[in-house]
Amino acid sequence: MTLRTRTTNCLIHRSRLIILGVWLAASHGPARAAASNPLSEVLLKSGWAVQSDCKVHGVGAELSMPNARTEGWYPASVPATVLAVQVAAGEFRDPFVGTNLRSIPGTSYPLGENFSNLDMPADSPYRCGWWYRKTFHVAATERGKTIWLHFGGINYRADIWLNGRKIADSDQVQGAYRTYEFDVTKAIKPGEENVLAVETFAPTPTDLGINWVDWNPCPPDKDMGLWGALSLRTSGPVAVRSPMATTHFKDASLQTAELTVRAEVNNATDHPVEGRLEGTVAGIPISQPVRLAAGEERTISFAPSDFPQLRIEHPQVWWPVDQGAHPLQTLTLRFVLNGSVSDEQTSRFGIREVNSELTAKGYRLFRVNQRPILIRGAGWSQDMLLRQQPERLAEEFRMVHDMHLNTIRLEGKMETDEFFHLADEQGFLVIAGWCCCDHWEHWDKWTPDTLNVATASLTSQILRIRSHPSLIAWFNGSDNPPPANVETAYLKVLEQTNWPNAIVSSASAAPTTVSGPSGVKMTGPYDFVAPSYWLVDTKYGGAYGFNTETSPGPAIPSLQSLKKMLPPDHQWPQDAVWGYHAGGEGFQDIHVFNDAMSATYGEAKTAARYNQVAQSMAFDGERAMFEAYGRNKYNATGVIQWMLNNAWPSSIWHLYDYYLDAAGGYYGTKKACEFLHVQYSYDDHSVYVVNSIYKAAPGLTAVAHVYDINLKELFNKSTPLDVGPDSSTKAFDIPQEVFQTSSTVYFVQLELKNAKDMVESRNFYWVPAKLTEFDWAKTTYTHTPAKISEDMTALQSLAPSRIIATARSAGTMVHLHVSNPSKALAFQVAAELDDAQGAKLPRITWSDNYIELMPGEERDLTALLPSDILSRVESGLKVKIEGWNVEPVTISSKVTPEKSGSPLLVTKATQDQ
Repeated sequence: MTLRTRTTNCLIHRSRLIILGVWLAASHGPARAAASNPLSEVLLKSGWAVQSDCKVHGVGAELSMPNARTEGWYPASVPATVLAVQVAAGEFRDPFVGTNLRSIPGTSYPLGENFSNLDMPADSPYRCGWWYRKTFHVAATERGKTIWLHFGGINYRADIWLNGRKIADSDQVQGAYRTYEFDVTKAIKPGEENVLAVETFAPTPTDLGINWVDWNPCPPDKDMGLWGALSLRTSGPVAVRSPMATTHFKDASLQTAELTVRAEVNNATDHPVEGRLEGTVAGIPISQPVRLAAGEERTISFAPSDFPQLRIEHPQVWWPVDQGAHPLQTLTLRFVLNGSVSDEQTSRFGIREVNSELTAKGYRLFRVNQRPILIRGAGWSQDMLLRQQPERLAEEFRMVHDMHLNTIRLEGKMETDEFFHLADEQGFLVIAGWCCCDHWEHWDKWTPDTLNVATASLTSQILRIRSHPSLIAWFNGSDNPPPANVETAYLKVLEQTNWPNAIVSSASAAPTTVSGPSGVKMTGPYDFVAPSYWLVDTKYGGAYGFNTETSPGPAIPSLQSLKKMLPPDHQWPQDAVWGYHAGGEGFQDIHVFNDAMSATYGEAKTAARYNQVAQSMAFDGERAMFEAYGRNKYNATGVIQWMLNNAWPSSIWHLYDYYLDAAGGYYGTKKACEFLHVQYSYDDHSVYVVNSIYKAAPGLTAVAHVYDINLKELFNKSTPLDVGPDSSTKAFDIPQEVFQTSSTVYFVQLELKNAKDMVESRNFYWVPAKLTEFDWAKTTYTHTPAKISEDMTALQSLAPSRIIATARSAGTMVHLHVSNPSKALAFQVAAELDDAQGAKLPRITWSDNYIELMPGEERDLTALLPSDILSRVESGLKVKIEGWNVEPVTISSKVTPEKSGSPLLVTKATQDQ
């Protein structure tokens, strides 16, 4: 049995070790399996048994035989970490609620510390090895074929046994982000029962493991186990792996695309072979003869200089999300030996080209298909137990699209193949790279073997993801760039694996002696700053350059989500359990956010009031950050919100919470990232129109009204303008003297109308008479504190307002009409959908939310009801409407199937009593 990796990254010289990033199409679900491979492939997913070696004291040669006894073992499906297996088996109370995680044995490390840098406690059950065992049948018809055993991810080491034979040991198998493929032809038993036994071992502080940084606690098993998919697949003597097609456009017209096709081919025999690598790319046939030495692996290329048919006229171009279509082409390559197909692989790709450059000011600017693009994205997190949930993943992509973001950043958390396929299909851009804050960046402690594991890990992941059009960049470091020897080794791997996209030394601004300046910055903030920060700051995280991770701070979940994640006696007032669900290290509580709330808006004395103000702060903060970067493009070239989502229920760093509930920050982001958007500037009172698509928008009119706290109009202006494609255009300035009355708070109401006088964009701001005065000298990596906070306390005393609402439901859509018949502003009006019993429904996204209604104003809102939720609310649903100064309103409605010509049920609002 041999484990195959590229010979340039040989970790164990006494065995041939080849790491392969294989696209195993059958692992992507039935729809994709049918188009993958004519040779057999079997996912080894269900029917596993898992147990601690401290209990079974197992011997691999015995456990990998059919007569081994597994009574009392945990049943499991793989992929699954050890703790995920135990939780699924009901061994522990939900570790995501309260402090239940701390009651699991082995979770005794100090609160808030990065467990990846600490040893397992002496009494931890996860200091032991843990066995994964599975029996499976291989058809007799597979006899005579080459049979491969593929591991998509093992954390961290493993001994692997098959049918009583050791396939590999923990010296060979080490590295959380390596993939492995073994030739097990001699060990497999076609026509019989086969037994696979894998003993896994957790990472130590000097390993390149999976690290949760300061995002959330680390599970006590450090996510040990088989976290990636396993499969058994067959081929002939020569295997084909990692097919890819890259694009170069001859000019900006994009009328001619030059494709280059590559794949890895591996001769599993002990003698030379001659055959042909042939196939089709975007329907174009290609073929070339190939001679391989015994045991040789080689990259085979088809270049347009040698294969002129790879120059395509009028290609179907893949564009990023919302910039055009994202058609995917098919690449199929097969190795033909003696007239028979030895192996065949199929992948999908997009005809697109990614470049990046440094602007005149040294800022990194990305171009897709030779057009600049402002990166507006957020940092991604997997589930803390690395559980794979395809339905949830699809919902998260839908929500990212609904916010109009275009990019997802992966810091170390290398996602599943399905993740990248969804990104390809929907046009999202992905930035991937290694993680910070543990041995991944403790380079002074690395040994030669550490570097070998690191380069082997990079080889595995690049071969796995390089074909995806969604990938635009690889970061070789996160918080710091690697030293010269490590960066050079990484760059060599990226060159040898033909990485087609941008390479950045790290997510920070630190230059290197190897690749020079990074063109990006990682200057924070990560904690609360007032909305004006992003435009007034010119030294730290403000809206200039490319900020790889930054945030306006905590994101308080809704009251309903808080009830799910916190025990009843810890929901209010805030206590240490709240802190446990904040972050780690410098983010173990949310006092900066709370202090800012009290100083700016006044003390919130109830849970409901606190949550209401918190959502408005998140809305205002996220809107301000994304708007600032939009206004300043392309002096600002990109911003990554830290973060998009959470690994577990958390009170910091998300745009939607762990339960997929969209609240204030979600809708502030969605507002700011509209395709055609009108916005106000805190620094100079200007009004801008930002166009985020590659199409001009002529015949627009920008309208502004400014009011004092009592709704006395102080200013109004209407200006016609034309805006160019992908532009930021000033409409006009609001004079400074407008904001110099006795009012402490002003309201700025903006509208953008098209040539038909229809509203394209609307926006509403509450602006302090005096902006926050920042204490720049006390700036830390977390935030810049306020020397003097802005005063918004007058908002607590707004005159009461009233809402009248009607709703109708039709299929998966709920239509809500709201109006304000009163003489007072209805401030921060938020709608939610509940089931008939009043429980808030998750994953509901409104066309707009957290809105303001002026006296006499009316608005129409729609909500999308996911089809699976629709089936749960057949008994009816409720629309609940609340606001800062509005009595709560509840509408009860039956769910009406959408049928042509059928009337829809319309119900009027009733105020809650």
